[in-house]
Amino acid sequence: MNPEITAAKATPGDSTGNLVIEAHGLRKSYGSKVAVDSIDLAIPQGRIVGLVGPNGAGKTTALKALLGLAGFSGQLKVLGYHPLNERDELMQQVAFIADVATLPRWARVKQLMTLMESIHPRFSLEQCKKYLRQTKIKPQDKVKSLSKGMVVQLHLALVMAIDAKLLVLDEPTLGLDIIFRKQFYQHLLEEYFDGDRTIIITTHQIEEVEHILSDLLFIRDGKIILDSSMDDVQQRYVEVMVTSEKLQAAKALGPIHERHIFGRHVLLFEDADRNQLRELGELHTPSVADLFVATMGNGDDQPINTAYGEAA
Repeated sequence: MNPEITAAKATPGDSTGNLVIEAHGLRKSYGSKVAVDSIDLAIPQGRIVGLVGPNGAGKTTALKALLGLAGFSGQLKVLGYHPLNERDELMQQVAFIADVATLPRWARVKQLMTLMESIHPRFSLEQCKKYLRQTKIKPQDKVKSLSKGMVVQLHLALVMAIDAKLLVLDEPTLGLDIIFRKQFYQHLLEEYFDGDRTIIITTHQIEEVEHILSDLLFIRDGKIILDSSMDDVQQRYVEVMVTSEKLQAAKALGPIHERHIFGRHVLLFEDADRNQLRELGELHTPSVADLFVATMGNGDDQPINTAYGEAA
C-alpha cells in the first residue's frame, strides 16, 4: 500500500478500484489535541491489515472515523460510502468487535441470535448455529454463565455469521489466555476470511497476528509512520547480529536501530546490501514486534538515524 494515492471518485456501495478504505488528509482533533493528523490510506479489498501503535497513538480514533462514530475533516470513503452521511448503508456491510465483554450478561444465546437476525439483514442464523456447534456453547446458555473464552467464541460466531465485506477488530482478545487467543485467530482464518473480505485488526499482541497479516500500518502521534505489505517489509528490512569487534563496521553502513541480546549487538537496516551485511554477522528477518520497537523507540533501544523521525 502506498500512502501517496491519487484522489478518485467512488460511487456509493462500490469502493473505487477495489479500495475498501480510501482517505486523504484524514484529521480528528479533541480540543487542542490532534488524535489523527492528516493521514492518507488506501486499503484494497481482500487484505488483513494490522493497525499497530502505542496507547494514545490514534488507533481507536481512526477506527471510530472509519465506522462513522466520530466526526473528521478531510476525505474518507469506506466501501464507497461516507461514514457519517451514509452510515446506515455502510454498517450493513461492516462487522465490528471492540470488546468481547459488551454482550449483555443477562441474555441467553438464543435471544442474541434472534436479535441479530431481526436487526441485521445480512445475518445468517443457520451460519451462526453452525459455528456454535463447534463449541460447547448451547442456545439456552446465558452469557453470564460462560467463561470469558466462550464469550469470545460466541461473539465471533455472531459476527462471522454476518455477510460483511469489512470486519474491524479492536483488541478482540484482550485479557484472554493464549489458548483462546490462538483459537480466535484460527477460527477467523478458517471460517471467515475468504480472500474477498477485508479485516482490520488492532492489537498489542503483535507477535500473535503477524503470521496472518497481509499489510502493516504503524501509527504514532496520529501519523502513519509505516504503511507497507508484509512482503515488502520482509524485503526492505533485515537485522544483523554482530560481535563487538564488528560493531563499528556495521554502524558505518547506517543502521536505523540497535538493540542488544546476550552481549551481542543486533542492528536493523532498511534497503541494505545483504551480502555486505552477511560478512559482518548473522542475518535475520525482524519480527513485527522488533520493527515496532525500532520505529517507536523503547528505553535503551534507541533508533539510530531513523527514517521515521525522532523516537516517541
